[in-house]
Amino acid sequence: MGVAAALVFSNLGASYGTAKAGVGIASLGVIDSNKILKAIIPVVMAGILGIYGIIFAVLMQGSAASATGGDGYKLLSAGLCCGLSSLASGLAIGVAGDAGVRAYAQTDAIYVGMILVLIFAEAIGLYGLIIAIIMSSSSSGSSKK
Repeated sequence: MGVAAALVFSNLGASYGTAKAGVGIASLGVIDSNKILKAIIPVVMAGILGIYGIIFAVLMQGSAASATGGDGYKLLSAGLCCGLSSLASGLAIGVAGDAGVRAYAQTDAIYVGMILVLIFAEAIGLYGLIIAIIMSSSSSGSSKK
């Protein structure tokens, strides 16, 4: 269940971020079509969130098959940590990407600020992945006999 949660929620975050930022890019294309290529960055960053779920799933698929007792709950909580943080990151990237791209259509001065906000929004998902890997790889005290 942890692997499934990581995949599902990570991809939900990626799809929301892509869709929301894509709406902003479509709006930008109407105003200034020359800026579309530089405005694609929020979509790329949202797509990376889905990769976080895949990374976690690949690392944990062997552990999930042999999990017993408390290890199953450990993997579930780690999967939820990775997935839900990527979902939150996708929401942030979608909203900030949409608003940032629309503002970039009006003025070039906002571009660097938009990228910085998107980097910090992406970091939320990365932090969740790191913590999920640490949670799932730590040895539980109850397995020692």
